[in-house]
Formats: sequence, structure tokens, C-alpha cells
Amino acid sequence: MRVHLISFGPLKTIFPEGGVWRELRVGESVAGLLALLRREGVVAEEMLRSAAVAVNHEYAAEGHSLCDGDEVAILPPVSGGSGDLVQLVREPMDAVAITNRIKAGTDGAVCVFDGIVRDNTKGRATLHLDYEAYEEMALRQMHELREQAIAKFGVREVAVVHRLGRLVVGETSVLIVVASAHRGAAFDACRWLIDTLKKTVPIWKREQFVDGAVWADGEPFPPDIAEAKQ
Repeated sequence: MRVHLISFGPLKTIFPEGGVWRELRVGESVAGLLALLRREGVVAEEMLRSAAVAVNHEYAAEGHSLCDGDEVAILPPVSGGSGDLVQLVREPMDAVAITNRIKAGTDGAVCVFDGIVRDNTKGRATLHLDYEAYEEMALRQMHELREQAIAKFGVREVAVVHRLGRLVVGETSVLIVVASAHRGAAFDACRWLIDTLKKTVPIWKREQFVDGAVWADGEPFPPDIAEAKQ
């Protein structure tokens, strides 16, 4: 059988642009595929230890059996009925317009997280950032986070918008807006959304400094995703 292998962010270069098709034995597992990649030296062991695997846009455990035609993504730790409230965009976003779009008369509070490109990281002057994503999976994860936040915190509405491509200093990279009857729920949901998004949604950034460029270090995957790799 054949599977399509792709990778992103710091691991992007382990496969050719657009990924590669690989012949595997019928019924091969994710664990077997990873072992094969290790033996062939395609990717270093230390990189795989912190990575996760997605099969057809869903996180997959190492025991997951692969099928012919599957798309398998190797994902480093991650450093859009909601319609356009959940988006991946490539143009500058209008934070005021998005915020106004979800306000309603029943709301007592609207909490906004506006993530902005700053001009330095640990003293290194920043020229620009480049964001990329495993887009189909990222959007699915963002929709799920929106639904979870509404159920978990009892807020009325949530918008989650993330920018892709090249951003310069001062531009918004991620916008989260939470509308709720009460401010406590709005604050809690907004903080949970950005913290969880940064750990689980497959989006990566490459930082271009005056003196060089690096992929930003990602946060470790949460325990449920890390355990699924075992």
C-alpha cells in the first residue's frame, strides 16, 4: 500500500516540497512507519520524541493501522455553524470589525486577545515572522476549541482567527474574541483558548532576525496527545 507523507515547521525539510508517497506493507502501523524513518535516518530520534503524528487530519496513536492512500503528517510541537468566526487568513485582519461582529445585547463582557508581532525576541531584533500551518487539520482543531470553550465556560460566542504567511512588526498574528454574559467566564475562556491553541493547533512560525532565522521553539504537546504517541 502507499501513504502520503508530509511535514511542517522545523520538520518541513525531511520530505520534499508537497510531501512524498511511500510504499509500506499492508496494515503497517504508525509505530512501524516511525521505526522505518528512524532506521533510514530520515528524521533524528530526538526530533521524533517531541513530534506527533496525524492521519487524515486527526492525531493518531502509534498503534493506529494505516490504510492505502492515507495522508500522514509528522508534526513538531506547535509554537480557523461558526462560519467566518473561525479562520486562517493571509491578509491583515480587522480586530475591531471581528469583535463587533459577535457582540450581542445579552453580553455583559467581551474579552479580546490580540497577539501582535513584537520587534524583538530575547534581545534579537525581529525583521518579520513567517507562519505556516497544516491547514485542514488546523481549522478542524480551531473549530473544536471554539465548541469546547462554549461548553466548558458557558460563554455565548467565540471567534478564533489566525494569520498565515509573512507578518511584520505590529501586525496581528492571532485574534481570539469571547462574548459572555459575565466577565469571569469571558476572561477564563479567552486564556484557555490561546494557551490550548498554542499547544495543540498545528501552526508554526519562523522568526527572521537581523542576524539570522530560526523556527520558534514549540511547547510540549499536552499529556493526552503525548500519551497517544505511545
